[in-house]
Amino acid sequence: MLGNPVEELTSDQEESPTVRVGYDEPAAGTERILAEMLADVVRIEQVSVDSHFFDELGADSLVMAHFCARVRKRTDLPSVSMKDVYRHPTIRSLATALEGSAPAPPVEPSAPVSGAPVSAAPAGMAAYVLCGALQLLTFLGYSYVVAVVTARGYEWISTGSGVFGAYLRSVMFGAAGLLVLCALPILVKWALIGRWKPGQIRIWSLGYVRFWIVKTLIRSNPLVLFVGSPLYLLYLKALGARIGRGAAVFSRNVPVCTDLLVIGDGTVIRKDSFFNCYRAHAGLIQMGAVSLGKDVTVSEATVLDIDTSMGDGAQLGHASSLHSGQAVPDGEHWHGSPAQPTEVEYQVVGPADCGALRRVAHSVLQLLAVLLVYVPLAVGGLGILLAEAPELRAVLEPGPAALTSRPFLLDALTASAVLYFGAVPLLLIVLATVPRLLNRAITPGRVYPLYGFHYGVHRAIAFMTNRRFLTRLFGDSSGIVHYLRCLGYDLSRIEQTGSNFGTEVRHETPYLSSVGSGTMVADGLSIVNADFSSTSFRVSRASIGARNFLGNRIAYPSRGRTGDNCLLATKVMVPVDGEIREGVGLLGSPSFEIPRSVQRDSTFDGLKSGGKLRSRLASKNRHNAATMGLFLLVGWIYFFGVTLLASGAADLYTSFGASAFALAYVLVFLFTAVYFVLVERAVTAFHPPGPLFCSIYDLRFWRRERYWKVPSETYLRIFNGTPFKNVIWRMLGVRLGRRVFDDGCYLTERTMVAIGDGCTLNGGSVIQCHSQEDGAFKSDRITIGDGCTLGVGAFVHYGVTIGDGAVLAPDSFLMKGEVVPEHARWAGNPARQIPRNSGQERE
Repeated sequence: MLGNPVEELTSDQEESPTVRVGYDEPAAGTERILAEMLADVVRIEQVSVDSHFFDELGADSLVMAHFCARVRKRTDLPSVSMKDVYRHPTIRSLATALEGSAPAPPVEPSAPVSGAPVSAAPAGMAAYVLCGALQLLTFLGYSYVVAVVTARGYEWISTGSGVFGAYLRSVMFGAAGLLVLCALPILVKWALIGRWKPGQIRIWSLGYVRFWIVKTLIRSNPLVLFVGSPLYLLYLKALGARIGRGAAVFSRNVPVCTDLLVIGDGTVIRKDSFFNCYRAHAGLIQMGAVSLGKDVTVSEATVLDIDTSMGDGAQLGHASSLHSGQAVPDGEHWHGSPAQPTEVEYQVVGPADCGALRRVAHSVLQLLAVLLVYVPLAVGGLGILLAEAPELRAVLEPGPAALTSRPFLLDALTASAVLYFGAVPLLLIVLATVPRLLNRAITPGRVYPLYGFHYGVHRAIAFMTNRRFLTRLFGDSSGIVHYLRCLGYDLSRIEQTGSNFGTEVRHETPYLSSVGSGTMVADGLSIVNADFSSTSFRVSRASIGARNFLGNRIAYPSRGRTGDNCLLATKVMVPVDGEIREGVGLLGSPSFEIPRSVQRDSTFDGLKSGGKLRSRLASKNRHNAATMGLFLLVGWIYFFGVTLLASGAADLYTSFGASAFALAYVLVFLFTAVYFVLVERAVTAFHPPGPLFCSIYDLRFWRRERYWKVPSETYLRIFNGTPFKNVIWRMLGVRLGRRVFDDGCYLTERTMVAIGDGCTLNGGSVIQCHSQEDGAFKSDRITIGDGCTLGVGAFVHYGVTIGDGAVLAPDSFLMKGEVVPEHARWAGNPARQIPRNSGQERE
């Protein structure tokens, strides 16, 4: 019975199929060996050579991953990947396909970049501690300087005569402060680094400390907020990048080794693309060039590794990647991970009149808006408020006695609650009205030039309607469909499941986003319903069919060729050519067809309709409502705590000067980390995440949803690339080895992950210990051995074991249940073992 406690099942404990199929004797040799191995894996006596792995034997991708791992251990058999299994889903067809292949050769490390060692000697504990100490001192020093400047500016603004005088001083101080903040990363980069050159830096060394300082400042520059504007390109040029005329960059992933970046005239790089010009590998920061010719198109959600290039007029499709050493010739179109030639057209927007004058005018207007509106409000708003309403000073600057008094604390508690909880309905009202009015200026299908009125309207709509706080609040609950409808989504007739969408849903415009009835979407969906060239843009409707299931991290383009009843697997490249796919599953990049569902995923179909659904859905809604309330409560307490720290700093300022503000910055930093660690540990104290196979209407799944929603992970970004990230991970329950380097990896279930000594985790990588397919939820542990490397944007699914020294290439998808041998190199989506000198990936 679903509602009663049941035994949790790991991937090795799931029930084997009981269906008997007709038996056809395998021939001697490869057929017999494969049949015996598969029979052992699926736990039946015999496997017919013509029995379909999924339709007749009831296997799923997890079972077949275990089968592939066993085959790879046999030195007398060729290596088998999951892609082979899906393409040849019987023993006979698989054996026939493999008979012409040679046994898999032993995998050895490939040639390194520039002839350097593939991996560095492990950094000692002294270097590790020294690096962390220098990073901490850098943060403290920066905080103190910012505090001094802020305090002096506040004093100067508050002494202005009247509101207008305070406003003028706010503009002047804000302009000066913005200039300093924008120029500082550029000056520090040229002072500490000079020009970036191809090479490598040992992680945790003094050279790495310089690299980290420059990287942190570059990515925290206010000019990063101008992504998609010519001002952002000027910033990259000032950092040493060679960028041609008329180029456009819309990705917020800021490159670091900018002297190694070349972007030709008229080239466009779309959102969510990585082109860092560096990567972390086996204890080293490796730097290499990314060169893009003229009129190049780099589509959404792509990864460009170091030492990659694209010739004039070349195109790279969405959800694709170029691995180190790959070069796209002039005029060719490539897609996939790693990319391969294709005939698909990815630049579908015609040019528009967008000359230098338009770009300059747009940049000037942006600067004026920032200097005359946003900066004065941010910098001088509080000073003007206190000057015009002295009675507020008693609340915001309470004095030593009042600060700890009960009346003040009650007043502060009440004021923070009204402000925090009142902002939510106010924000909903604004989002339901203002973007709709703005949208009347945009005509679907019409090509507009960049950097004009229509472009500004489109960017305003995208900015306002993609509020992470609200999608996190309503996601994984019945409320998300009402919220998305409020934004403007077309959701047809809703079949409420209580988990129609996850907590991360993004779009270009909500008014051209359609999702069919009965469709369920996991986290990380990005609806790409705007296409860009270097001079123009166009919005179009993106329609996802009915009765679909979409996995994690999917970029769905407006030209997507999928219809009803499809399974879109995690990180799949949605096809934009050919016939419309219906009633199938799609996996990989480029994608290929797989079964829509398997026997195990139908275990809980009885709960999808009728009285059981209504009863369990009502219970789920109540639990999710409590989770949403807890999410708001946790956020309010945090807001109240930060307010008290700010009030304390204001009170101590008269005695300690700018040091009080510097201390407040540090305390807010520490409070944030400690608070959210305690929140997460409290949420999991009685029900820690563990291996699980259950329905989405099981109480244990609802608890997992609470675990994903209530604690925050945003603060973890502050610790990227420092030893302190490892301290936080251990506090959150990760079984972490010594001196792990984490440049921005995301772990979904921290207590279910084990990571060995000296591992290297790149930015954008994901370690996810669960999967949801329709109404079934599955999770299992992940084990990563010593000295492993996860490339930029790599994704590791549940139930995976990675051996010591193994490497997962950038943008690869390591499927559930895979076993990666020691020192092996895997690449692709789905990932497979890559032998030495294969040409697909270079160390």
